[in-house]
Amino acid sequence: MQKRRREFDDAAEEIEQLFADLWQVFPFSRGMRRGYRPEVDVYRTEDPSSLTVVVELPGVDPKKVQVVASPKALLIAGERTRPKDCGHYQQMEIDYGPFQRQVTLAEDIDPDGATATYERGLLTVRLPIAPRPAPRQSISIVVTSR
Repeated sequence: MQKRRREFDDAAEEIEQLFADLWQVFPFSRGMRRGYRPEVDVYRTEDPSSLTVVVELPGVDPKKVQVVASPKALLIAGERTRPKDCGHYQQMEIDYGPFQRQVTLAEDIDPDGATATYERGLLTVRLPIAPRPAPRQSISIVVTSR
């Protein structure tokens, strides 16, 4: 059941990305976009074992970004606001608005050890991989009769 859920989440994320990419390919449809969707990279590092999530957030106030980690997912939410007093647009290509990205993680992480930093428009979230429980040893069970 868990594997099916993860596959469904991955498929939904791929579909969402496909539509986001389509808006880039067909400029006539730009007016139909629904706001800002930051790009995300996820990679695994060793020593210590962790997953690192990098989110492109140029122009976003890091104090207004919500980052929530659970053992299987990371949620990043916020808003990239349009500058005030920008006058009458002659060309408009930069996306603004609220955003929410949920990243399904391939491994269980320890949310208590998570850290996040923001530098030069990049949010970097480090998520330590949860230690795996030690395999249980075989135990002899004594059979008794009543």
